[in-house]
Amino acid sequence: MRIYSSLWNADDWATRGGLVKTDWTHAPFTASYRNFNAEACVWSNGKSSCASNSASSTSSNGAWFSQELDSTNQNRLKWVQKNYMIYNYCTDTKRFPQGLPAECRTS
Repeated sequence: MRIYSSLWNADDWATRGGLVKTDWTHAPFTASYRNFNAEACVWSNGKSSCASNSASSTSSNGAWFSQELDSTNQNRLKWVQKNYMIYNYCTDTKRFPQGLPAECRTS
């Protein structure tokens, strides 16, 4: 099995409307994968192709996908978003004037 990734230039839209530019002087960019294990379910019309007890929808500590974050982990996630996320397409109404993508409406 092989894994391929792509790196694309989205300076004009995915970086706060072009305010933050990619520093291409650090190229070539490399990435590596170790002990990669892909598990996937196809989502369509709000339903998963995986049964709720399948290997793809559970982990060693239960059905992680439907678990909610506790207040500590919610605060950690908000901190990471505030300090590291420079673009959120779920708030980009200029890019999506006809409405945000469906995944942005999930709670």
